[in-house]
Amino acid sequence: MKDMRISFVLVLIILLNARLGSQNPDIELLRAINSPEDLPSDGFFRFISNSEPYIMFAVPLGMSTAGFIRHDYTLKRNGYTGLAAIAVCGGITIVMKYAINRDRPFITYSDIKKKARAKSPSFPSGHTSGAFAMATSVSLAYPKWYIVVPSYAWAGTVGYSRMHLGVHYPSDVLAGALIGSGCAYLTYKINKKLLSKR
Repeated sequence: MKDMRISFVLVLIILLNARLGSQNPDIELLRAINSPEDLPSDGFFRFISNSEPYIMFAVPLGMSTAGFIRHDYTLKRNGYTGLAAIAVCGGITIVMKYAINRDRPFITYSDIKKKARAKSPSFPSGHTSGAFAMATSVSLAYPKWYIVVPSYAWAGTVGYSRMHLGVHYPSDVLAGALIGSGCAYLTYKINKKLLSKR
């Protein structure tokens, strides 16, 4: 319960900063990350960014399917919990995007170069929230370094790619990471509570 309150306060602070115009550090950091020139790394970051929906769903679906085939109840349940985390995270992210309705950085600042497609409002980053929901969900279920390190390395790279490609502010990415991780943690705790009642 205390962890949830801390996460809630952090999200509120980020929201206030986004709405009260704390753009200077946000845009300065984005300018340091996003290049107006085409770079050889652009293709790599587009690939990482585009991998998010596939990996985000493939991992928990694969876990659920493998659990079903092998009659492994725990593996199947962990996959379902991951899917639930992604669904909750997606719902919260979409509601926040349209409630806050923050313009993308390339719309507000002409020197930010858009290097990927982006349609919805900017805050929070949906790619980042989904990536961190999956990474946190898998890491909580299987807290081994060879699961945790690659999961968060991929999620962090997805978040960075959104700034490199000019479609998100750093605060969008930070909020997405907090929302995704928070949703995964919450669904993990609910799952544990339900299992203990059985």
